[in-house]
Amino acid sequence: MVEELGYAPDGSGEHLFVEIEKRGENTLDVAAELARRAGIRPRDVGFAGLKDRNAVTRQYFSLHLPGREDPPVEQWQRPGIEVLSTKRHSRKIQRGRLRGNRFELVVRELEAEREALEDRLGKVARHGVPNRFGEQRFGGNNVARAYRLFRGELRRAPSKRKRGFYLSAARSLIFNRLLDVRIAEGTWNRAMDGEIVMLDGTRSTFAAEAGDPDIRRRVAEQDLHPTGPLVGEGGEAPTDEAGRLEAKVIEAHSELAEGLRRFRLSADRRPLRMRVLDLEWRFESDDVLVLSFALRSGCYATTVLRELVEYTEGSERDETPEE
Repeated sequence: MVEELGYAPDGSGEHLFVEIEKRGENTLDVAAELARRAGIRPRDVGFAGLKDRNAVTRQYFSLHLPGREDPPVEQWQRPGIEVLSTKRHSRKIQRGRLRGNRFELVVRELEAEREALEDRLGKVARHGVPNRFGEQRFGGNNVARAYRLFRGELRRAPSKRKRGFYLSAARSLIFNRLLDVRIAEGTWNRAMDGEIVMLDGTRSTFAAEAGDPDIRRRVAEQDLHPTGPLVGEGGEAPTDEAGRLEAKVIEAHSELAEGLRRFRLSADRRPLRMRVLDLEWRFESDDVLVLSFALRSGCYATTVLRELVEYTEGSERDETPEE
């Protein structure tokens, strides 16, 4: 997986961008190691998102080094961490601020009828897939921990980082439950009455008239996507048919929703559909399929894969990509 920031370091400034390829390494642990080696505070290391430990991934880190020479970053390489490039920039890398990620996945021991699978691949390329939060978002039992947090049952207060995981898992669950209902009703990829739609590739949303022929066309072309809730305080909410359905799902998870609001999370919207960009595939043999594609920030490669094949991962994941 290769991270795409959407911009390049400009060559000068207080922040040193370090491009790293890592294998079997946790993003947070790599950031902490860079801070220690550079002699700076962990908060002075920036990165855009958390990447899977159990993959070969490339991403950028920024080191805040005002008035200092570049440290010998290339000498910090070790098994699992390779420094690919370094360059100065005027600003720190901000969490969640990236264009997206590019993936290459290898599916082995494949048992499928090739013609049917290629037909499905073509449909995914043309129409996208449900934008489900992947299993790595939930970390095994983060939803259960969110319930305990909201009930005051945790023996000790979690760190800010862990609390963030619990809260994210709670509202990801509510989003996925609404998406499940929309899939069952066949409305995950079309606008309902009262829908809040999002412009593809942006965070821009607006209320849409489902009967408007232009809206229907733009949704069919993946220029607009119907959205679901990231529950919190305030924010836009759908009305009419879409609003009633969403309210019903949130009410069914009222304990989680009320807990999220008590922790003062700001409400947001997330597309119900994921656009799969530049999808290409090849069969290296009858039982090995190689997939290549790009996704917007906050989308999951495993979500694409589950729409194509039933699969088992080689090892458990423990991290969550940032939105």
